[in-house]
Amino acid sequence: MPLPSLRDALGSGLVVSGWSSLIDPLVHEALLRAPFDAIMLDMQHGLHDLKSVSQAVAVAGALGKPAIVRVPVDDRATVSRALDLGASAVIMPMIETVEDARRFVSVAKYPPLGLRSYGPARALDVHGYDSPADYAASANRETLSFAMIETRAALDDLEAILAIDGLDGVFVGPSDLSIALAGDGTRNPESAECVAAIERVAKVAELAGKIAAIYAASVGEARRYRDFGYRLVCVSSDIAMLKAAAVDIAKAVRT
Repeated sequence: MPLPSLRDALGSGLVVSGWSSLIDPLVHEALLRAPFDAIMLDMQHGLHDLKSVSQAVAVAGALGKPAIVRVPVDDRATVSRALDLGASAVIMPMIETVEDARRFVSVAKYPPLGLRSYGPARALDVHGYDSPADYAASANRETLSFAMIETRAALDDLEAILAIDGLDGVFVGPSDLSIALAGDGTRNPESAECVAAIERVAKVAELAGKIAAIYAASVGEARRYRDFGYRLVCVSSDIAMLKAAAVDIAKAVRT
């Protein structure tokens, strides 16, 4: 029996994912043993490389949870590599145009949706498929592609991007989106314009029959995005959790 389907989980309710920037396998295991539904591995701003992604995806698979990988900007080669290693979904940052999204889909999906090269030997083991044919038959449905929406240009092209066959959804980066909307380098995901844009993305994705996903820095943000209709919410990060817990414990001992 293959690893439980991330798509099916997203179709039946909210998926809450831990966020991993650190490469220590024990940290990955700690996040995966917590009641998160998935783990997100950050290659864009985090410390992850293909080796650490391979290790973390294997741990996730062994614990029966999907792994999601955010690749570096425009790194289409790593999209296919992450999927071959067993990732259940891949996020591509800084998608701004329909053509950007089509290039992404071309390496994330097998024909007829894309041109992904075939070589998922590791994914077969991680997901528990009985044969390469079984994986090939289900991969386009079971491995998800998310285009990051984090610029004004992406918002302007949102409907057209979501209409692309083979793109499973969009992933909002509130920090970069707020910077882009401010126009002066100010980061404020709580600004009225940014919050309105975030809410609009969820509505447009739902109308398109696609998945709306987002990063939330806090529990409060996560709850708000859930209420907006986001189906995948990645919360905080391993680094942020470690820092916050360390501060709280050290302060508590002194009180």
